Amino acid sequence: MARYNAKESEMRWQAAWEAADVFAAGRIPDAPKYYVLEMFPYPSGRIHMGHVRNYTMGDVIARFRRAQGYDVLHPMGWDAFGLPAENAAREKGVNPRDWTYQNIAAMRAQLKQMGLSIDWSREFATCDPEYYKHQQHLFLDLYEAGLVYRAEADVNWDPVDGTVLANEQVIDGRGWRSGALVERRKLSQWFFRITDFAEDLLSGLESLERWPEKVRIMQRNWIGRSAGLRFRFALAGGGEVEVFSTRPDTLFGASFVALSPDHPLTAELALKDPALATFVAECRRLGTAEEAIETAEKRGFDTGLRAIHPLDPEWSLPVYVANFVLMGYGTGAIFGCPAHDQRDLDFARKYELPVLPVVAPEGVASVQIDTEAYVGPGRLINSRFLNGLDVDTAKDKVASLIEGAGKGSRTINYRLRDWLVSRQRPWGCPIPMIKCPSCGIVPERRENLPVRLPQELTFKGAGNPLDSDPDFKITRCPKCGGPAERETDTCDTFVDSSWYFARFADVDADTPLNRSAIARWLPVDQYIGGIEHAILHLLYSRFFTRALHKCGYTDLDEPFAGLFTQGMVCHETYKTADGAWVEPADVEKRDGKAFLKGTSQALALGPSEKMSKSKKNVIAPEVIIDLFGADTIRWFMLSDTPPERDIEWTEEGAEGCWRFVQRIWRLVSEAEDLSDAAMPVHAADTDLALRRATHRAIAAVTEDLEALRFNRAVAQVYTLANEISASKAGAAARLEALRSLVLLIGPMMPHLAEECWQHLGQSGLVAKTPWPKADPELVRATEVTLAVQVNGKLRGTLELAKGTAKEDAQRAALALDSVQRALEGRAPKKIIVVPDRIVNIVV
Repeated sequence: MARYNAKESEMRWQAAWEAADVFAAGRIPDAPKYYVLEMFPYPSGRIHMGHVRNYTMGDVIARFRRAQGYDVLHPMGWDAFGLPAENAAREKGVNPRDWTYQNIAAMRAQLKQMGLSIDWSREFATCDPEYYKHQQHLFLDLYEAGLVYRAEADVNWDPVDGTVLANEQVIDGRGWRSGALVERRKLSQWFFRITDFAEDLLSGLESLERWPEKVRIMQRNWIGRSAGLRFRFALAGGGEVEVFSTRPDTLFGASFVALSPDHPLTAELALKDPALATFVAECRRLGTAEEAIETAEKRGFDTGLRAIHPLDPEWSLPVYVANFVLMGYGTGAIFGCPAHDQRDLDFARKYELPVLPVVAPEGVASVQIDTEAYVGPGRLINSRFLNGLDVDTAKDKVASLIEGAGKGSRTINYRLRDWLVSRQRPWGCPIPMIKCPSCGIVPERRENLPVRLPQELTFKGAGNPLDSDPDFKITRCPKCGGPAERETDTCDTFVDSSWYFARFADVDADTPLNRSAIARWLPVDQYIGGIEHAILHLLYSRFFTRALHKCGYTDLDEPFAGLFTQGMVCHETYKTADGAWVEPADVEKRDGKAFLKGTSQALALGPSEKMSKSKKNVIAPEVIIDLFGADTIRWFMLSDTPPERDIEWTEEGAEGCWRFVQRIWRLVSEAEDLSDAAMPVHAADTDLALRRATHRAIAAVTEDLEALRFNRAVAQVYTLANEISASKAGAAARLEALRSLVLLIGPMMPHLAEECWQHLGQSGLVAKTPWPKADPELVRATEVTLAVQVNGKLRGTLELAKGTAKEDAQRAALALDSVQRALEGRAPKKIIVVPDRIVNIVV
């Protein structure tokens, strides 16, 4: 038989699916629903291997659930606003709208090449006026519900470009493009009251049992619930400073009080002290990113003020302005106890302040502090009447004394801050508010929505182009009819992605959301995306869903019932002798060594790293698809490596997957005509053995796909293929095995499955064929449990058919998550298989 022609086959079956409209959602309303969604992409112009892995996994789930009888919603859209389009407009003189839609067209074609089972009728981009019209409606809904307000906030200001910079655009205190020293300025900004839901967002994490625990931990830490004491230090000479602390038990170890550079008292003192004003200006050059502030060198300025210790009026502490104290957390002022806080210790050592330990481990009389603070549990020392108390009891006693003296109170504080959604950028959803000199801030009338962006955005000169566009900016007040100005800020692009999943339920609705469609489709049953979105996107989506509930659009609080975070796709890197990165296409390997193609220049092989343009280790998916076909690249992404771990792309691995595609095709195409084969009443032993292998594979693949263990499902398919190849069974058993094999690979290699299905003489499309069901009697027969060891230590067990071949037992053992973790990326030196008993992997 001829080799399988992937290119011809894939085009034909993609056309067949489209003609049959197989993937449209909502066609079987009586069936249970299943909503699978991958995080939608930014239209950069081309897909990368990370996209391929992400969307392959989602597609496997969608096809699997559809075959199981679910009414599946699997849509696609585009997170289309953002900075790259503005950069292209400035650098290339193009319209960001044209640039974006051209990129969408290119990426849509690339995604369709992958054979994804997407309902394209629901496609939209967030830059579509029809989409952001509804987002503006929602903005007004939240405004009327008291969840939107305007206040002054710090921004990173580039004085040369005359624009606000995102935190990631501030590099070493300078604007990424102009190189100018960045200033921190206060501008009137729009905020969402996410803090109104802080406790609910925190407690709601407990219900998200199908989310990775690491993501839930990251969100808990970001919300940052702290039970502590808010209290006041009197200042010598008059006045007071209020601080917040989660460790009031350490008050007798205090050696300083520190104010934020943005504290009102700091501003008051700086008016009279030029040196302090200079210090504050230097602090502001750090920008507004909390991470940058916290990781910067700890610096302070002694104000000369003294703070009176609240438990001892004879004791006073110096008052500093410190660059690491955040105005947005607590009160913008702290007391420092260097012995028990690393940040405070670093500061105290720099400025030669006292370091007095006041907590010692249980059973230890004293503790020596050198370069590392002691932050563990213990009992109080050097603390007068608190000595001997455990930490919690000491906290309670200090809080009671402070409250009794009327100097403060216990409170709950959150690290979470309200969401600043204003962006002084033109390529975003316009905020539908108007500034009237007579009426103040007035919402736009709903019948005037959408507030459209100008058809032509001109990126000339400094600042936001919307500010200098009179056709956009100048308007009439909706309230008094007088002259007014439109808000020229646009929404943070995270707003666009905080409700898109709900719009997919009904993209034709006249209102932002169709309540009955929401009730049908939400929550998303399986959401898939990178761990880098663990906090902002996912937290904002959880907040927005609660806000929609408050506004009456839904009864939901949680948008995503299940969350899966896939690993990255990595590739080895190459460098020349002078340290320049070399692209894989320019590398050739000879005798196990890498050389610059066509030369004798040897290259240094670097570590395998995430594919990135800067490291020049990117492999273009379209090149691989053109060479091997989409099914090969899909199979590679699912094979060997657990899906939550990073996978290394190798040419050898891709070639191995291609060989397996050809092997499956040979198994089917070289079989004699089996279409009329009937199962005999009394099956031969060879028939029974193959039937058992077939039904064990059906059960195992089903279980693995249910649990998103794609690599283990792949291992089961390899095992079944081996069983079919080796079997001498009759026609009926072989037909059952081949039909089952084709249906099992259907979600993973859908084009190959359709081609094989047709060759076997089966009717209809695999994409519309029910999932096979395992016969429990055949599954239960002759199974054994094998222990799996790594270097002699038990790492798991396997349930396999008695007599499973050594190579199949090896493959199944290597697919175990626990084994992958134990290997830590190392290749096994030897694998010892004792049939039906044990697999021992030696590294």
